[in-house]
Amino acid sequence: MEPEMIEKAGLRIAVQGCGHGTLHEIYASIAKTCEIKGYDGVDLLIIGGDFQVPQSISKITCIIMNIFQAVRNAYDLNCMAVPVKYRQIGDFHEYYSGARTVPYLTIFVGGNHEASNHLWELYYGGWAAPGIYYMGAANVVRLGPLRIAGLSGIWNGRDYKKPHFERLPYNSSDVRSIYHVRELDTRKLLQIRTQVDIGISHDWPRGVEWQGDLRGLLRVKPYLEEDLNNGRLNSVAAKLALDRLRPAYWFSAHHHVKFAATINHSKEENGSDGQKQAVNQAQPMSNEQQATATKNEEEIDLDLDEGVPVATQAAPSEPPKLSNADEIDLGLDDEDERPAQTHDDTPTVPEDLRAQLPAAFSRPPANTSTEGFLPPPDITNKLTRFLALDKCGANRSFLQILGVEPVSQPSAPAHQQKSFHLEYDKEWLAILRVFAADLTLGDPSAQIPQDQGSAHYLPRIETEEAWVEANVVQPGKMIIPENFELTAPVYDPAMGINVQGQPREYRNPQTRAFCEMLQIPNPFHATEEEVQARMQAGPRPDDPRFEGGHRGRGGFGGGRGWARGRGGNRGGTRGGQGRARQR
Repeated sequence: MEPEMIEKAGLRIAVQGCGHGTLHEIYASIAKTCEIKGYDGVDLLIIGGDFQVPQSISKITCIIMNIFQAVRNAYDLNCMAVPVKYRQIGDFHEYYSGARTVPYLTIFVGGNHEASNHLWELYYGGWAAPGIYYMGAANVVRLGPLRIAGLSGIWNGRDYKKPHFERLPYNSSDVRSIYHVRELDTRKLLQIRTQVDIGISHDWPRGVEWQGDLRGLLRVKPYLEEDLNNGRLNSVAAKLALDRLRPAYWFSAHHHVKFAATINHSKEENGSDGQKQAVNQAQPMSNEQQATATKNEEEIDLDLDEGVPVATQAAPSEPPKLSNADEIDLGLDDEDERPAQTHDDTPTVPEDLRAQLPAAFSRPPANTSTEGFLPPPDITNKLTRFLALDKCGANRSFLQILGVEPVSQPSAPAHQQKSFHLEYDKEWLAILRVFAADLTLGDPSAQIPQDQGSAHYLPRIETEEAWVEANVVQPGKMIIPENFELTAPVYDPAMGINVQGQPREYRNPQTRAFCEMLQIPNPFHATEEEVQARMQAGPRPDDPRFEGGHRGRGGFGGGRGWARGRGGNRGGTRGGQGRARQR
């Protein structure tokens, strides 16, 4: 579908669904739409989860995408949870290599079909290519008057409270678990105490489906009904972040369908919804509920169906599909991709036996405090507009242009200028300093420190904010530097995409510079000897559920031809060329 344009208060914004490696088409669609409508540009472009801001015009222009597929070369494809027969190199590598230049500054969050090894280099956020900024596992950044929060990954309750145990070389289960959102990253977002304008997640916040046209959603995507009834649909982590941050807008993708909803936080405070519902097991829909699920009266109609089709010939009508052809038919393990239930499977003690035990074994009283479910005083927005769109393609509702006004307080009067740069967020930098020591990598047996609650973290965050003010704000370091450097080899078309083995681990100079600026540990830095030792040892033993699903993934591309990456790396290959271990 051709994008619709809606203007509000002089800010013109475009929203795009999943990118799926079609950057050329996305940029061309935006340019064509502006030409048809007679616009000289847009103020904000949003593509299902990535933001872009053109540097050549004096307006705020952003694109948000959710699935980006930042594939640099053929070996990156071996780190994606996509079967060989469905793999495509996409066009991102042209922007990574510098062969093409993005027309708009782009920011994006990660989804579940990504080159996870590439994004892992930029855990704290950074430039995946010149002008294309990855938000990292979780992040808050500023762009002009807008404050933007992002959460990468999809929900899986089984891995939520685990550490980031994946590290190259990946086994078959690592390739899928690495994009599962983690509690520690969500916990950082839940420490934000001031207003943000826009939230981005790949996976939808759990429960948002009830705030829009649920019957219409299930009519288009009937396979969602089973997970909805089982209380497994969408992301608990994104729900927690949405309820805490309460931005004016929240953008997601993932399901490849357009869907608009409105979340009234005033109702949630009065007990009709909220975080308590998100963290508990959702109840199945009764037949009566399914029959009476109606459109939310407060849902905002974004006129997604009123665009002119890109293709002049209408798509043939098809019966409703019983499965998601874009996600499940890729040959992935269905149980792994569906959100895990959040109930506790720990064996229970019968109450008659518990009564005979000493007092120390008594069941702890239920926590009835609402402290964790009410926003801080400085988060005042009461209404969040949620929007998810389809992926790019003919006869798909993948692009929408609308207006966004900031509800947050500007960080400085400098935002009155006509051009804007992506900036760090002071509060977020302080939060990262508080939690930096809790991050462990590559160790499945590591224990994540227990959440101590906001009251425990607040004094530490305030102390670190003073440090950030003195060491980052006052020295003028808040603008995110445009310090992209090539780390991995550029795609070599002569080799094709079907290569054996995995890439080596690259040290990204952006992550090193960021950790040095904040004076925090950098667990992503590994010596050459450590990298080579891990590659020679091969992947950890695989989870039995995944064995045989991704053959040929073991080992790495060694050899000559890529003597040293700009990030100070040795021994890789040009385009991944060279020997590959067979496992």
